[in-house]
Amino acid sequence: MNILIKPIITEKATSDSELLNRYGFEVMPTANKIQIKNAVEATYGVTVTKVRTMNVRVERKTKFTKSGMQVGKTKASKKAFVQLQDGDTIDLYSNL
Repeated sequence: MNILIKPIITEKATSDSELLNRYGFEVMPTANKIQIKNAVEATYGVTVTKVRTMNVRVERKTKFTKSGMQVGKTKASKKAFVQLQDGDTIDLYSNL
């Protein structure tokens, strides 16, 4: 089972990686900080100094249409932002 699902590639995450050496990943919701740290170190061969996580809650939407009321929701997920040791970098764009 792979802990890391995909990297987060947005303008804010890209500027964090360039300026602060901080990278974001979408991870499995059951993963803890130690598992995330070990997975990043094993996958990319870098040294992780800090891991911050956040749970993204489910968003529910209701829409009134001709055929009736439509209800939908997004899935819950978890994000992790890892701080790397000075001098270490990750090339996220090589796998795209």
